[in-house]
Amino acid sequence: MSELLAPENPLGAYLKDRRARLDPGAFGFPADRRRTPGLRREEVAGRANISPTWYTWLEQGRGGAPSADVLDRISGALMLTDTEREHLFLLGLGRPPEARYRKNEGVTPRLQRVLDALDPTPALIRTATWDVVAWNQASAVMLADYGAMPPAERNMLRHLFLDPRAQAAHSHWDSVARFIVSAFRLDAARAGAAADVEPIVEELSRLSPEFRALWRENELPAVVHREMVKQLNHPILGPVGFEYSTFAVDGRTDLSLLIYNPATPQDAERIAQLVRGAAQRD
Repeated sequence: MSELLAPENPLGAYLKDRRARLDPGAFGFPADRRRTPGLRREEVAGRANISPTWYTWLEQGRGGAPSADVLDRISGALMLTDTEREHLFLLGLGRPPEARYRKNEGVTPRLQRVLDALDPTPALIRTATWDVVAWNQASAVMLADYGAMPPAERNMLRHLFLDPRAQAAHSHWDSVARFIVSAFRLDAARAGAAADVEPIVEELSRLSPEFRALWRENELPAVVHREMVKQLNHPILGPVGFEYSTFAVDGRTDLSLLIYNPATPQDAERIAQLVRGAAQRD
């Protein structure tokens, strides 16, 4: 039964296990005369640019809690994945690491198939900086035709503040804009993407007095709504209600899935007819 019990020093056990999985030859270290598989402690310490003694103490459960910087360097030295890095921080500090934003890497074909399967319900995927990286046909018909935009302009904030059609789609545009700016600020901060939003903030501050005023207010949403009811004024269908929900994308903390589920069966049928018509034209 002893092998089923948690180790007394889980951080040290985890470090030993990850170290043993690495091939010395892949890092230019000689592979001969090793009593155990993987890298030696001093080799990991050298790659992490920390003291071999300090690294040995970590594996032995001595010396106190490591800093986040040390764990980050050890994570890189051991070639940990994002999930493994998070587990290392939970073991070493009792909390996940600070958010590390990954710039737009697109989406996998699997995620695009998920979006397409949701038709005729509008759905899209956005980054923490609110760049739209994937969408389905219903989203193009009901929300915005992102495929017709240059990639650099596929940003939800940019669409809302610079496209008169987006403003006309919201009966209470002022309150919608205020909430969206504050939610955008919060999403970027949570993802560690504050520096990455500077270009879009600078552009919108220059081109939209409304955005500039709201951004200067430096407000955060009092309540973060991941589910709400929205009403949009569509140029063909008129007022359409949606149950709007936001979901995290598994394995991609930098992405969010937005689903605009029609609020009534009647709305759903009207949207379905419009999407079918658009598909036939294409």
